[in-house]
Amino acid sequence: MAGKREENEANSSNDLRADVLRVLGVLKVATADQIQRLSLPHLTYRHTTKPTRAKQKEARTASHRAAANDLRRHGLAIDGGRTRGGEEVRLLTAAGLAAAAIDLDRAPEEMGAMPRSGGRSGASHAMTVNETVIALIRPKPDLDLVVGEPAEAVAAARAAVDAPDGIGSLPAYATEVALPVKGTWKNPAIGSPRADVVLTAPQAGVPLLFIEVDNCTEEAVLVAAKLDKYARFFLRQEKDTDGVEKPMWRTRWTTREDDAYERVHPPVLLVFHQIGKRSAKNQMARVADLTRHHWQGRWHAEGGYHSYDTCIPIVATTLESLREHGPAGAAFWRFGRDHRQRLMEAIGNPRRDAYLACRRQAARQEQRRRKERVAAEREARRPVCTSCGHTFTDERWAAVDVQGWDRSRESHPHLCEDCQDQTVTTVQRADGDERERQEQERLGLEAEEQDAVQKAGGWFSRFRT
Repeated sequence: MAGKREENEANSSNDLRADVLRVLGVLKVATADQIQRLSLPHLTYRHTTKPTRAKQKEARTASHRAAANDLRRHGLAIDGGRTRGGEEVRLLTAAGLAAAAIDLDRAPEEMGAMPRSGGRSGASHAMTVNETVIALIRPKPDLDLVVGEPAEAVAAARAAVDAPDGIGSLPAYATEVALPVKGTWKNPAIGSPRADVVLTAPQAGVPLLFIEVDNCTEEAVLVAAKLDKYARFFLRQEKDTDGVEKPMWRTRWTTREDDAYERVHPPVLLVFHQIGKRSAKNQMARVADLTRHHWQGRWHAEGGYHSYDTCIPIVATTLESLREHGPAGAAFWRFGRDHRQRLMEAIGNPRRDAYLACRRQAARQEQRRRKERVAAEREARRPVCTSCGHTFTDERWAAVDVQGWDRSRESHPHLCEDCQDQTVTTVQRADGDERERQEQERLGLEAEEQDAVQKAGGWFSRFRT
């Protein structure tokens, strides 16, 4: 075994071990195949020349199996048994979960608990949860990394790249998340539900989505009972750090408050996988009937839509449909509706959105008309110059308006600025001419008076002689 590092006997790289830590930190239990499809999807399109599918899988998962073995030697992972199909599953230890929390930049209490069944009994539920996450993410391969592969493999990789996008990436998901109906986030009370998956991808338009998986092995009444616990959790109120009481879930997750705010609870997606004896279609219908009081809206006659105030939007699909169509396909049935929709439409309220959009558009148009009406009324009041007939500018109009007791009006408020300037100039010139005339008249009178005085002095001198 020369050349292998003692600390990593399987010779795995840091990146590969980080892949395993991140995937197991989110999914808790996974096979090497699932780890590879999420971390390095391009490997799915390599080794296609191997003689059998088993050999192909063995080749493309070899690197991640080696990385998991190295993590096991370091005490960060353990073997978790085998699936019903014989694949080995891996789990993290407490130390491994703590290491994954650092890698995922999550607080320990945000990591979620380990699945109750772990890898025992084939881990069928955990495997379905993982496949649901993969079907929602729809990891896309890097085409540069499949160059040189057979044409069929390259074509399949390109088809995956060209297919509609999924929702979010691995860090947007969390599994086995406690939803405390009592107690705390860290120590939930007995009877609190645990969400199979929580998706937070606001950049993709999904700020918060709870996901529950059913292999069609449980009675529909048990699935409905879990939704009853969800309802209790959604109704729980807690004071946030700002001292304001709000739904407890809002103290952990941030979602947008809708226009004309409705207190709609976060949506729940049910994914049914046809493993058990029960029909997935019948399970959907039965759960819908049992949970009607949680999801049934009230008809808004004026707007032509259902209002879901205080309701839980519950949406159902099958894993088969989710794999085939992805979130962008019409594969989702919103309880209470008569047709399948895309995920974004199913968890939302398109009719209400359209109604509110029309209201906003009508409000904008009314505001525009009001502004135009006010502007027209104002124009009708705009002063006109009594001299030239031109309407006043806004500045001139403001200048001639009385703004306060300490501000005098313009000298000629009935004239525009140009005409006022001309009038003032004319008046000033006329005043100057009048002052000059009066001055000349005064000087003339003074001269006459002086002449009269001189003449009077001449007569007096004659009488003296």
